[in-house]
Order: sequence, then C-alpha cells, then structure tokens
Amino acid sequence: METQTETRTASRTLRSEQETEALGARLAAQLTAGTIVFLYGDLGAGKTTLVRGLLRALGVTGTVKSPTYTLVEPYRTPRLVVNHFDLYRLRDPYELEEMGIRDYLQGEAVCLVEWPARGHPVLKDCDLAITLSAGSSPGERIAHLQARSARGAAIVDAL
Repeated sequence: METQTETRTASRTLRSEQETEALGARLAAQLTAGTIVFLYGDLGAGKTTLVRGLLRALGVTGTVKSPTYTLVEPYRTPRLVVNHFDLYRLRDPYELEEMGIRDYLQGEAVCLVEWPARGHPVLKDCDLAITLSAGSSPGERIAHLQARSARGAAIVDAL
C-alpha cells in the first residue's frame, strides 16, 4: 500500500438506495488492482448496497449479499478481482490470520472490508475509508470518504 501524502476527505448525501448504488458505481470506475477500502457504518447503513452498486458496475450480475457467515466472497470481473469481506461475526481478529488475510490484502485484488474495526490489530490500514451514516430525512445516508494513502486521495479527488 502506498504511504499517505496528504489527507483528502469528502462527503456525499445519498437520498436513496439507488444513489448509494450509484456512488458504488462511480467508486468502481476509480479502483485499481490492490486497492483496499474499509466500510464503516451501523447495521443497515448501506455498506452492502454500496458494494452491490460497485460490483454491478464491474459486470457482476448474480446476487450480491454480505458474506456475514463466510467472511469473504470473491468476485472475478472482466477488469478486477474483488474480495468482499464482512467481519461482523468475527469472534477473534486472529481468525483472519488463519484464513490467510495477508495473502488477500497483499495481492492484486481489490478488497472491500465491512466492519474493519473487528479485525484490529490484524488489519492495519486501507487506501480509502468510507463511513455511511443516517441523514436527516428517512432513507437518506451521508457517505464520508477519507483517503488514507495517495491512491485513496486520487479516488476521493475523482469522486
């Protein structure tokens, strides 16, 4: 992962599930092999909806669901390999070592990680952190984007 050269942040108001998926699609266009994205937010905040939009933009047509019980769901697309992690049910962060998390994170695949705090201290950092929270209107979400590397800064600038 690249080192952080400067902090970039941005916020986007998402007024519907479709707008959340659209942000995922815009994010997909900016991803390169090896990008790591952490997704934060309460249950139902829209993390998996964002991932669904991203994967649809990359050509995935099948069901996209959160891999809550399997921890990781890999997707091969024409442009990128994407590993979608959901650590919500992780009992011990060191379980990630047993599943070979370092191989996933150091490879060429894009890694999208829901509930990354549950993987600390095994998970170190990412290129981009996205926090989804409830907005002021029903169904509205706020997406806060924070770059944590030069690669992440380029993504935030492009979005």
